[in-house]
Amino acid sequence: MSRTLTLALSKGRILEDTLPLLSACGIEPAEDPDASRKLIIGTNRDDLQLLVVRASDVPTYVEHGGADLGVAGRDVLLEHGGTGLYDPVDLGIARCRLMVAGPKGGAPAGRRPRVATKFVHLARQYFAQQGRQAEIIKLYGSMELAPLVGMADLIVDLVDTGNTLRANGLEPLEEILPISARLVVNKASLKTEPDRVGALTRDLAAAARAAQST
Repeated sequence: MSRTLTLALSKGRILEDTLPLLSACGIEPAEDPDASRKLIIGTNRDDLQLLVVRASDVPTYVEHGGADLGVAGRDVLLEHGGTGLYDPVDLGIARCRLMVAGPKGGAPAGRRPRVATKFVHLARQYFAQQGRQAEIIKLYGSMELAPLVGMADLIVDLVDTGNTLRANGLEPLEEILPISARLVVNKASLKTEPDRVGALTRDLAAAARAAQST
């Protein structure tokens, strides 16, 4: 009997946007992932289960074999920087932008700006590419607070509508990257289960194309 494949997802927008794609492939979770306290959720397919983890952990679980496949934002994948992943499909879901944001007018001139972000690698890389020095301060959430309390001049964060920024007196200033969610695959799983992993990859890619064409 073939082993059960595991697909890693994170709660929130990626989960919400991935479930319709799975449904289009004939895959339904055995229970509501948002309501369930379970971290491993079965599906209507005996050979596939869902693993619900933090968004930032999805690449790690897939890279190290805790999951065969996963769905993660481009931001998370680039920040993770893992080499043990195959990235075959841009699903075109959970679209947003990674941006530099701050008070109107940007950072004060004449000194190195302080930038708060959880995307330390991407922020450092972006400012270096711009030929600008910046002090990067790592935060795990509520980035908008940092400029309000004087801890940072700018933030680097994901921006969708920009409503949260505006509500806190900030505005988007520079776009770093357009972001969408990608399907990633463990390279070993692709070698040992090429038919099943390949079929699921193709089905999700087709569902994503169909969703984007409507």
